[in-house]
Amino acid sequence: MTKLKPGLVWGEDYKSLVSACKAGGYALPAVNVTGTNSLNAVLEAAERNRSDVIVQLSNGGAGFFAGKALRDGHLVMVLGAVSAARHTALLAENLGICVILHTDHANRKLIPWVEDLISHSERNLALTGKPLFSSHMLDLSEEPIEQNLDACAALLPRMTEAGVALEMELGVTGGEEDGIGYDLDQIDNAKLYTQPEDVLLAYERLHPLGVISVAASFGNVHGVYKPGNVQLRPEILRASQDLVAERKGLERNPLNLVFHGGSGSDIADIRAAISHGVFKMNIDTDTQFAFAETIGAYVTTNCAAFKHQIDPESGEPYKKLYDPRKWLRSGEEGIIARLDQAFEELGSTGKSVASD
Repeated sequence: MTKLKPGLVWGEDYKSLVSACKAGGYALPAVNVTGTNSLNAVLEAAERNRSDVIVQLSNGGAGFFAGKALRDGHLVMVLGAVSAARHTALLAENLGICVILHTDHANRKLIPWVEDLISHSERNLALTGKPLFSSHMLDLSEEPIEQNLDACAALLPRMTEAGVALEMELGVTGGEEDGIGYDLDQIDNAKLYTQPEDVLLAYERLHPLGVISVAASFGNVHGVYKPGNVQLRPEILRASQDLVAERKGLERNPLNLVFHGGSGSDIADIRAAISHGVFKMNIDTDTQFAFAETIGAYVTTNCAAFKHQIDPESGEPYKKLYDPRKWLRSGEEGIIARLDQAFEELGSTGKSVASD
């Protein structure tokens, strides 16, 4: 049975954790965070469910993590991600869980952001023997496949040297993730379903250069939509796995696959995707709403405390109610409750590979 040291996983340990997920028939939630409240909630939920977890940052989430004081937008995204990385590693080691730290959806204009984060990992590796990140995503799905693969191939050797994996996207995931994406009614329907031949081409081009995972589109979208608006076809994933396995003489499910747009998905589609080699499912919209909903309920219940420091009639101080630690904690508890559900649905509850 796979056992790894608690904390950030990278390099060979990253590969071992992904393999454990696929062999065990479960996946890990990949949860976007924007600050210490959401990050702490994700780590707490993983610890209490005895599951490993994937923490991820979009460019906007990283920028928000760093605050609004710095005026250089690029520097803010870099420093926010680095700050989150150090926070994650420190807490994960002490919570006794394994964490993959990932940056999400970087299109062509955001490649310099990824390059700077790789530079920070290279420096940290030289100083401590560890990179800051486990993996980065390049989302060049809007470009012709050859340009997509060229950009990935240009960056992957450097990432491999630093012990960092690459996630790339083939096909188009509908909806929007922090400014990157498409309206559903603007997408050619065929682009919502990745072609297995494209997956094979990506494997042949990139697998020799390092560790890759593929966000293959099978009708999935970012956000939550009314029933019937999204038609998932997990069999697309099976066809991609089967083609690569057959052509390259490999065993079942050789690809490391990623499920984007996991919020609001039907449990049957989730489990089908996992059976076809998905080890990671992105959750953002649902956890954002869980955070907002529980804070909203707290404010509604204690509305006077958000209008007055002292009760106008009784003279009773409201400090214990408007203390940010009270209502922010309620938001954290909302995220934790939603992730309890996610760990259960993905089958990862109780399956952490972290050593005792």
